Amino acid sequence: MMDVFCEGGATGGCLSVLLAARALASVFLSVLFLQSAIDKMSDRSGNLEWLTGHFASSPLSGVVPAMLTTVTLLELAAGLASGAGAVMLLAGGSAALAIWGALLSAVSLLALFFGQRLAKDYEGAAVLAGYFLLVLFTLYLYSIQGPGPGVSA
Repeated sequence: MMDVFCEGGATGGCLSVLLAARALASVFLSVLFLQSAIDKMSDRSGNLEWLTGHFASSPLSGVVPAMLTTVTLLELAAGLASGAGAVMLLAGGSAALAIWGALLSAVSLLALFFGQRLAKDYEGAAVLAGYFLLVLFTLYLYSIQGPGPGVSA
């Protein structure tokens, strides 16, 4: 495995490319979902107003407040788990929390995608596909067996 950074020679203190890619992907998901959740919490009324109009003619029109709360909690959990998982991974711990973060990220994106499709916002739904592919790739990175910490789930 190619090394990015080593201290004390090739055998100790090395950060593998695979470990770095895992951590960077998890940090990306953490930033993405924490920012989105914080925005939804700090401007709930603005988000609620926009979403109410967005879903006005969809089957979800009557559940917009509950939907906003659910998505906010999913995003918050995905962001926190991904961030804490990246820290644990870099500290030499298990990858389990980072994997849970990626799985929660996938669920969050599926919920958003479902809503966008029902609202007939096909352009908005299409944008989510790229993020979903990143989550699938992140999960793939965690499935690859390699040396170093964080390999075991």
